[in-house]
Formats: sequence, C-alpha cells, structure tokens
Amino acid sequence: MPSPTPPPSPTDWRETNRANWNERVPLHTAGDFYDLDGFRAGKDPLRHFELAEVGDVRGKSLLHLQCHIGTDTLSWARHGAARVVGLDFSEPAVEAARALASDLGFGPERAAFVASDVYDAASAVAALSESSYDIVYTGTGALCWLPDIRRWAETAAALVTPGGFLYLAEFHPLTDVLDDETGSRIVRDYFDLGAQIYDYPGTYAAQSTETIHNRTVEWQHPLGEVVSALAAAGLRIEFLHEHDVSLFRRFEVFEQRDGYFRLPADRPRIPLMYSLRAAKD
Repeated sequence: MPSPTPPPSPTDWRETNRANWNERVPLHTAGDFYDLDGFRAGKDPLRHFELAEVGDVRGKSLLHLQCHIGTDTLSWARHGAARVVGLDFSEPAVEAARALASDLGFGPERAAFVASDVYDAASAVAALSESSYDIVYTGTGALCWLPDIRRWAETAAALVTPGGFLYLAEFHPLTDVLDDETGSRIVRDYFDLGAQIYDYPGTYAAQSTETIHNRTVEWQHPLGEVVSALAAAGLRIEFLHEHDVSLFRRFEVFEQRDGYFRLPADRPRIPLMYSLRAAKD
C-alpha cells in the first residue's frame, strides 16, 4: 500500500524555518552546546555508533545534507575523508562552517560548503568537482524540517555514486508522540503527516535566550515512511538499527550517562534514535 500524500504545507514554511535558523546560528557558534573551542582543539562530536556503522572514510568523498555549522562535516574530514561537502539552507550557517574549516586548515578543495535548499542539492553541487559521492550523510534533527520525504529520498539517492551509500542517523519518531515530561504516555498521533506549527523562544543550545523568529513548521516521519521512500528511490537497505540513547534532554526525566541522555535506569527502554545505511548497487 503506497504512503498517503501529506496534507498541503504552509506556503511560507521554508522562509519561516530559515529565519529561525539564521537567528540561532550566532547562539550556536558562541555557546557551550557546540563548544567550538573544544572542537578546534580536537573534540569529536560524531557518535560512537556513527563511526562504527559508516566505517573507514579514508580516501572517500562525503556529502553532508543539512549540515548546519559544519562540525559533523569537518569531523569526517578529520577522520580521513578525501573531500567533504556540506550543504545547508542557512547562509549564516554556511558562512560559519567555512570559517571553521579555515580555522582547521581545510581549504575548499578539501572541505567546501554550499548554501542551498536540500531539495535543490543536485543542482547546487553541480558546480563542484563531484556530482555524486561515495557517502551521502545526514545527521540528527534533519528530517523534521522537510515536508516531502519521498522527494528527499530521491534527491539523496541521485547524489550517491554507484557502489556508495547513504547513511542516516536520526531521532526516533516514537519520541515525537510521547509526553514531554515522562516519555511514557502517548499524547500525539504517530501517523499524523500534517505540518506542525511551533512558537518557542530560544534554542536547544541556549534555551533561556530571548529570540525574535520563534515560529517553526515541522513534520514527523514514521520509520516505515523513511525506509520505504529510500527503497523506492532505488537504494538497498543494508541495516536499520535502533538506539536507546539521545543527544539532548528530550524528556524531563532523562538522565545523562556515558555522554548520552537516557531514560532512568529503572525504566523499560524504548528506541530514542535510529540509524540506517542504504547502498546504491
């Protein structure tokens, strides 16, 4: 049975979300959450399961879709990727990523950043030396900003070179339907594909900061929708893994242990993140 067509999205969703992210870039570059001083000194923000599942990147090309300020992108270069390209729709984020690459001594031939909407990624990277990549990577908190997951999958698949793969690490959609306090009660519809409008000041990296552009338009994407979209786009799913850790305090009861946020030790575990790899044969 084909996936249902999502309801129409607000026409200003892209501009609304871009204004929100543009305003938050200086908060993220200056704050402790991304710890850019620590990053410049060698701190690695990539998660242990990402490093294990992506594997050896030495000598490979990597495209990072929705890269924000480029810390994950540049980390793959540090791990030996021959060339990394980061793409994000926020011009200030791309400028910050380019400055960070320069600080680390990576020239544009090794680490390039492009300002573009993710749906236009193919044309945006066409001017660069590669039109496809050994690895197309997208990190956490990316898919909720996209209304059409099928179009995303088609775009990403077109950018994977034959013999390469797409790697996705994302927050598990189950967490979107549970109550914010305890993470134990179902309070939202898992299959609601409609746009969800939020209006919150601050940011996950600076929650108490007063901000102006607080409205966002987001979407939740069930796990089956994501996997089916990638398969329909011609990629072969190599694995789908679920993880009982998160990267931020999604629920108020979370405890921080071993560098991750988790449910209390006496609670039954649920998947909080997932990761998948899909190959182009």
